[in-house]
Amino acid sequence: MQNKVNILAIGVHPDDVELGCSGTLLQQIKKGDTIGLLDLTRGELGSRGNATIRTQEAMAAAQLFPAKFRIQLNMADGFFEHNKANLLEIIQIIRFAKPDIVLANAFADRHPDHGRAGKLIADACFLAGLVRIETSYRGLPQAAWRPKNVYHYIQDYYLAPSFVVDITEVIEQKMDLILTYKSQFFDPESKEPETPISGKEFLDFVKARAQNLGRPSGFKYAEGFQSAKPVGIKDLKELF
Repeated sequence: MQNKVNILAIGVHPDDVELGCSGTLLQQIKKGDTIGLLDLTRGELGSRGNATIRTQEAMAAAQLFPAKFRIQLNMADGFFEHNKANLLEIIQIIRFAKPDIVLANAFADRHPDHGRAGKLIADACFLAGLVRIETSYRGLPQAAWRPKNVYHYIQDYYLAPSFVVDITEVIEQKMDLILTYKSQFFDPESKEPETPISGKEFLDFVKARAQNLGRPSGFKYAEGFQSAKPVGIKDLKELF
């Protein structure tokens, strides 16, 4: 189908996906997978930039992947709720994209939006498979669709991963994607207020976290994911 993607990566804020799982997405694109991106909010409460600027940055990043599409919803940054209306909005996109895998915000994190979004997304993935929930998108009725797997990328807090993905080959591309968000991250010429993520040390932290996640598995850089269910394999040789 024209809109179907192998992987749908969802973040509550623009740049969540780039920070949390862009290396994995880049690796999967190299293997022939298609990806779609979904931002639940436009990050309008951010101390730097504004919703319009962050949307422009997000769309530029989508082209760099490249992603098949990037959709932005208008949930309230900082104040969105786990309710029927928001669940249905995500269900519509899941049924539109028909992903096999969904990558979602962390189960818990420094920013309270991340944990709440992780739960909201996981619940929407389950509910999207119920045939009695009727939805339409862009004027067309939708069939039920449930992703095979939902994995939550590790963000600011260190959480013990269920598995890690080697991103050594694409670490610099990941950093380039992050820096697409010029309003948010290190820019020595910026006149915007300083934030916990605007200094050069934060970019150093992103790389150090990737090294920390990769080291136990023998990877120079990795991204970590948690799964609510056991991760199954068919061949022990698939494990490093």
